[in-house]
Amino acid sequence: MSRLFVLAIALSSLSSLLASPLATKRQSITTLSTAQITAFKPFTFFAGAANCDPSTTINWSCGTNCDANTGFLPTASGGDGTDTQFCKSAPDILSAVEKTLAAHPDASVTTIGHSLGAALALLDAVYLPLHLPTGTSFKTVTYGMPRVGNLAFADYVDAQITSLAGGTGLTHVNNKKDPVPLLPGRSLGFYHPSGEVHIQNSNAWDACPGQDNSSDLCIVGDVPNIFESDTSDHLGPYDGVEIA
Repeated sequence: MSRLFVLAIALSSLSSLLASPLATKRQSITTLSTAQITAFKPFTFFAGAANCDPSTTINWSCGTNCDANTGFLPTASGGDGTDTQFCKSAPDILSAVEKTLAAHPDASVTTIGHSLGAALALLDAVYLPLHLPTGTSFKTVTYGMPRVGNLAFADYVDAQITSLAGGTGLTHVNNKKDPVPLLPGRSLGFYHPSGEVHIQNSNAWDACPGQDNSSDLCIVGDVPNIFESDTSDHLGPYDGVEIA
């Protein structure tokens, strides 16, 4: 699993990723257009960059993942996987974000991650708005994200985060039969917030409304139990990009 996440300070406005759906399917599920899918690619490369050594990301020289987002100016870089948990890293992350926003007052904040890093990105999406100036724009894009909290947590995320930017404040992308988004199980009381985009075997991307949508076009319906999952789908490809 990817163990880190990227927190990007966006210096220019980004168009809504899920606006103007191409076609409507059952249960209000919508299929993204080619242009909408392509709009995710910068975030996908940022998620991949989190797997690089911090010594290469601090000067943005990590190869393909960095080259795909030329001109990005890191403020801080680091992390040691699961040995440093969210509660210990959150203050340092907040400090780095505050420093960057002080230098770029009109910037927006985007948290990005893959796998466990996706869970950390979501936790920071909850944490940062509580400490940053009112009016700061936020967006969260994750890949292969496990369930992070209970129903009350998912409802809070929907009310405070997913609802931003016209309902696209949070997008969590699941690839085909990836087992990680199915964990921990709902039988243990865990739920996903809204904002799922599910990549089909056909490579179509479908936006699934609601929490843990049970349609077979969404991951809960497509993969009814963990034994029908495929771990090779966890790393991608996400529109041709492997996060590894």
